[in-house]
Amino acid sequence: MTKTVKIADKHIGDGYPCFIIAEIGINHNGSVKLAKKMIDIAVTTGCDAVKFQKRTVDVVYTKEELAKERKSVFGNTNGDLKRGLEFGEAEYKEIDEYCKRKGILWFASCWDEGSVDFIEKFNPPCYKIASASLTDDNLLKYTKAKGKPILLSTGMSSMEEIKHAVEILGEDNLIIFHCTSTYPSNAEEMNLRVIETFKKEFNCPIGYSGHERGVTPSVLAVALGACAVERHITVDRTNWGSDQAASLEMAGLYHMVRDIRQVPVLLGDGKKVVYPREIPIIDKLRRVK
Repeated sequence: MTKTVKIADKHIGDGYPCFIIAEIGINHNGSVKLAKKMIDIAVTTGCDAVKFQKRTVDVVYTKEELAKERKSVFGNTNGDLKRGLEFGEAEYKEIDEYCKRKGILWFASCWDEGSVDFIEKFNPPCYKIASASLTDDNLLKYTKAKGKPILLSTGMSSMEEIKHAVEILGEDNLIIFHCTSTYPSNAEEMNLRVIETFKKEFNCPIGYSGHERGVTPSVLAVALGACAVERHITVDRTNWGSDQAASLEMAGLYHMVRDIRQVPVLLGDGKKVVYPREIPIIDKLRRVK
């Protein structure tokens, strides 16, 4: 039997309700007020958790990358933007208190060891390894040493790279997310049957992290066996920011959560039966019974 993972009081695995993560990421645009609005959206629509991203900018990016010209409300370089999008301890303390008050879990993708230590101060229920970090063996080992469940995203990664990462992390307390790292993703880049491939290859829950427009691929992913789904959310897809176009506003998130929750009922148990509500139709329409 495939292993299950427990995050706080939630069980993730076959036979359990889909664990739905609303990724705020950097769509807060440096504003705690905006982050709180997205937390409210996640709570209202019935998500299980919200997720942020945490980076030590000068560790994750080279000096050359940070020096590139990029105009934003924070300044004229890419470094100005990256630093402006990072919350510090005061902001995350406010977020931590707000999520506890609203009754929703929160955690983060940590892109470097210092960020893991930073987020660990808030005792998160789990950690996410971003697709960009899948090949960072040292970060994988460092995150695993914290003893928390790990969610591994697999965008822009080969099967060989994924297997190597799983060797480091182990299959206990691990959820592997099928993912395509294009923003937004096109239909021909979805390849949702990878979920079935992962379920055969690995003995741990399989999830789906989507960057598509709309909600259909995310719902189909659950029908194919995904036990967890992560989607970027926003208050307005027209806001500035690289992830906004691949995000769901409140109405889209509501419909996705609703439809995902219906998947187990729609799939049923596979046993063909005559339902009580069909009997009057039999009497009405069949000549021979």
